[in-house]
Amino acid sequence: MKKILIVDDAAFMRMSLKKIMVENGFEVVGEAENGREAVEKYNELQPDIVTLDITMPEMDGITALKAIMKLDPDANVVIVSAMGQESYVREAVMNGAKNFIVKPFNREHVLKVLNAL
Repeated sequence: MKKILIVDDAAFMRMSLKKIMVENGFEVVGEAENGREAVEKYNELQPDIVTLDITMPEMDGITALKAIMKLDPDANVVIVSAMGQESYVREAVMNGAKNFIVKPFNREHVLKVLNAL
């Protein structure tokens, strides 16, 4: 069972993602509401996959992605964000993100991306 850390400043988004994951055999080991928390929890929990929003308080997703990749160059980070602009996608991938899910997401696409990791 893959262990997942969900990072999003919106509780509703974390709940939505968690529901999809738990119903499909993933184990959600933690949640964070900003990038600083994400880096701390990644270090503590060592999840198999991280879903990471871009726009968050305290530390944005791109900065958190860079910090996580510094801790673990093999980390499986998937950006989940409403900011689907090409520049964000490119920057995230250049900094180690394995994939990108645009909000609003659909269940099938989320599962396809997670199962591919």
